Amino acid sequence: MGWLYGMRVIALIAASATPVFAQRANFGNLSLSPGFPPGSAQVAGQTGGSYSLPSIANSDRNKQPCIGFGSERPDHIIVLERDFSKLAIQLNSRGKDTTLVIRGPNNSILCGDDAGLSKDASVESTNLKAGRYEIWVGSIEAGQRWNYILSVREPSGKLR
Repeated sequence: MGWLYGMRVIALIAASATPVFAQRANFGNLSLSPGFPPGSAQVAGQTGGSYSLPSIANSDRNKQPCIGFGSERPDHIIVLERDFSKLAIQLNSRGKDTTLVIRGPNNSILCGDDAGLSKDASVESTNLKAGRYEIWVGSIEAGQRWNYILSVREPSGKLR
């Protein structure tokens, strides 16, 4: 009884200790390596929810505020197979007022809001480490439901 009982206790503890970080995404996921083909890294989703995204983080590593409302679960998970020198993540919701919160390895946070003249959110960053990135797509007001396409690309040239 001792050895078998001990194995069951260990299995039960391991099953109950699954971290929140292992949660699944609401919509599509991506796995990317440097040099992925342009236009190939796109996933679709829908905004919605009343979860305050600033509860994930008030601001990101660049002092950009994290704003908006979304789901408690991440909408997408991107796994970077290797380090990336530059990446750009852009939403296309046909001009709706969207936001982005991205939590990466070591709880690194990136946030994005309006992109230029558009209300669609975007994030551009350098020196992204390999690993899992959870992405929340939000709206400025709670409960707004908008369809969107999330695109990831490797920009050439200097990022803003």
